[in-house]
Amino acid sequence: MTALEKNRLRMLKQIAAALAAQFGPSCEVVLHDLASQDPEQSIVHIENGHVTGRQVGDGPSTVVMEQMLRGQADPEDHLAYLTRTPDGKVLKSSTVYIRDSRGRVDAILSINYDISALLMAESALGGLVRTAEDQKQERITVLSVGDLLDGLIEESVALVGKPVALMNKDDKVRAIQFLNQHGAFLVTKSGDKVAKYFGISKYTLYSYIDTKQEEKRHEQD
Repeated sequence: MTALEKNRLRMLKQIAAALAAQFGPSCEVVLHDLASQDPEQSIVHIENGHVTGRQVGDGPSTVVMEQMLRGQADPEDHLAYLTRTPDGKVLKSSTVYIRDSRGRVDAILSINYDISALLMAESALGGLVRTAEDQKQERITVLSVGDLLDGLIEESVALVGKPVALMNKDDKVRAIQFLNQHGAFLVTKSGDKVAKYFGISKYTLYSYIDTKQEEKRHEQD
């Protein structure tokens, strides 16, 4: 890690500590390293981790995992939205994308404020707890990469609209193309799992991926 990177990390940790001190023990502030060699251990700093039960070395939330696997080149910050933890806490959350000197997203600063108690007094404190996406809730979990892969596989089957046992070749190509477009094959050993799930060989799996790419090349020609 260069001196600049060390100074930058120190600054982000200072900001995290300041936010946590400003808003108190109900405010969790998390710093994720998107350049981590192990995406399941992206948290490099956390304040008030008791809010979601996470600590340094733990994995990311859904929002962070999607950026790591499907990463948009220039994502917009996701501010003041509601999330719900597995144990039922309601959080007011913000996701801030941190860019390096070349403009690439290499870190995420997440703020999760537990507003469960405040919701009980919403009539008096409505201005504080109201969000830009009022009533919309997104579940935040300490996901493993495997959890996200399982979710993507379920989405691909739902997209086709029939169980794997009833899928023909075109159906499976469509499902696998969905997985490819959403970063599923960036997950280690995902090819083995997907091939087994759809009852095809790995050779067939990659031929289905190449089929779509070949079609695009012909369209461009």
